[in-house]
Amino acid sequence: MQPPLDILENIFTIRIHLDDTDENNGALKVVPKSHAKGIYRPETIDWEVETENICNVENGGVMIMKPLFLHGSNRTTNRKKRRVIHIEFSDRELPEELNWSERMN
Repeated sequence: MQPPLDILENIFTIRIHLDDTDENNGALKVVPKSHAKGIYRPETIDWEVETENICNVENGGVMIMKPLFLHGSNRTTNRKKRRVIHIEFSDRELPEELNWSERMN
């Protein structure tokens, strides 16, 4: 299920890295400013215009991002771990028929 755009636009993610991540062990790749394009489908990307940035993060580092960023990661090629604690936050209420899995009052 995909939440409505106004909810997606207000979610942010904190990624706490338990291991160094780089291009050899699956560091996150993002397309800059793609979060501002709404729901940006991979099949509609013009790779003549767009570029990917690899987000290398050291062990203990924190990355804050919007999940609407077009993002992904490659498989690890150096057999090193890439553990991350991934936490998403939103200040929006979901429609009546939906519930957050965890919610703080």
